[in-house]
Amino acid sequence: MLFELNFRSASEKVKFAYKSNIVKFFFEGKDLSGKVDEFESVIEMKINKLLKDNILKEDEYTLRLVKPEGYPDVIHIYKTKKTGKFNNDYFRNTLAGLLPQLEKKQIKYLHVIVPGFSDFTDQFESEEYYYQTFVEGIFLGNYKFDKYKSDKKNPVKLNIVMHSANPKLMKHAIGKAAKLMYAVYFARDLVNEPAITLTPSELAARTKEELSAVGVKVSVFNEKELQKRKMNAILAVGGASSNPPRLITIKYKPKKKAKGKIALVGKGVTYDTGGLSIKPTEGMLEMKADMAGSATVIGIIKAAAELQLPVELIGIIPAVENAISGNAYKPGDIVSTASGKTIEVKNTDAEGRIVLADALEYASSFKPDEIIDFATLTGAIAVALGLFTAGFFTKNNSIAEKLKLSSKKTYEHIWQMPFWDEYKKLLESKIADISNLGPRWGGAITAAKFLEHFVDENRPWVHIDLAGPAIQHEFTNYTKDSNTGFGIRLITDYLMRY
Repeated sequence: MLFELNFRSASEKVKFAYKSNIVKFFFEGKDLSGKVDEFESVIEMKINKLLKDNILKEDEYTLRLVKPEGYPDVIHIYKTKKTGKFNNDYFRNTLAGLLPQLEKKQIKYLHVIVPGFSDFTDQFESEEYYYQTFVEGIFLGNYKFDKYKSDKKNPVKLNIVMHSANPKLMKHAIGKAAKLMYAVYFARDLVNEPAITLTPSELAARTKEELSAVGVKVSVFNEKELQKRKMNAILAVGGASSNPPRLITIKYKPKKKAKGKIALVGKGVTYDTGGLSIKPTEGMLEMKADMAGSATVIGIIKAAAELQLPVELIGIIPAVENAISGNAYKPGDIVSTASGKTIEVKNTDAEGRIVLADALEYASSFKPDEIIDFATLTGAIAVALGLFTAGFFTKNNSIAEKLKLSSKKTYEHIWQMPFWDEYKKLLESKIADISNLGPRWGGAITAAKFLEHFVDENRPWVHIDLAGPAIQHEFTNYTKDSNTGFGIRLITDYLMRY
């Protein structure tokens, strides 16, 4: 982390202390000149005519003022329009971009003056969530994975003072955001951890340690238990590695009566060489993140436990390394799954769907009200949607609409993909019940259709392919430096709608 964050909610009146910075947002409007004049009185500093003219005239403007005598030392002014490029991620993304700029500054206090909510009711569902986006931005900008840097220093304390019209509501938003964002932090740490240390058994151990601390039960199946349960799909993919596979089961039950039961399944391939269908080196560089789906599940359940959400959750994570050795499964093999259905292996690099076959069948056995799986499953989804958007597949329109609402609110983008049954024909096998690979075209859809074979048809089910947004990308200030923890904010909001 860049800083040890200490948040405080305060009124709109600002009192500065030594080594303070202040953040102020201006928005284009008829009364902008008057608001700049008011701000001058708050900071007890005259903004020179040239700078003031720039604030008033330019469509988008970022200004950094330094007050020589201090109190505050630096003033960060952001000016933009509430139309065009502006969206409900603006404050989150702007503050996420600011935090790294402060890392090497001598700063003890950051005052954030939050604009009145009345001007943003068309962009945000509630005043509390509006406040929450500011806090999330600070947390996201504060994240840094420097565990293996030899010259890293302990983070210094930074006092964040949030000035708003409703300090009580802001305090509540700070508490909620902190619980959510520490879950995102933990998930990001897992995804950014190198595969040499995060083996399947280590993933299980860290999950158990972290979630047991918040009252969540975690159990782990070893190879013998997997064999006993005929989970040969997991065993086949993980059979070549010296780090044997595991199946992690996570159970969260709310203290009050649950409003529903949802199974969350996450692909946990802690490293993917491609197996005997080996990837080129460039294709392997990010494969420590092929367990991002499992990290999403872990993060969601941690957040749910911390926030005491009234929904029972069951997390299922097949954790494997897809390695190469004399024990590797081979193209042409037939794998018999726990469900009894058989898979013809046409490509060992399509391994995620194979391990999910056993995991989804096991999740169905708990008879949940819904099943949602998360997987960095296909490069095809990134080709279709880019790196900023996850594709999701379901036949349940009610769940789809709720997910879209949560996506719009949290700015974690998802897009509903075609899911017609005609695609099933592309996975037909002459020697097994199904092939693990279809033709080149529609690869994300045929992968989802493969998974559908192993889900109880009486259970509403959603498959989320997050191969694009789970990996670091340049679209926002908070996703460009490390793997992202995508989906935790999205699904936590979805669960809150129960």
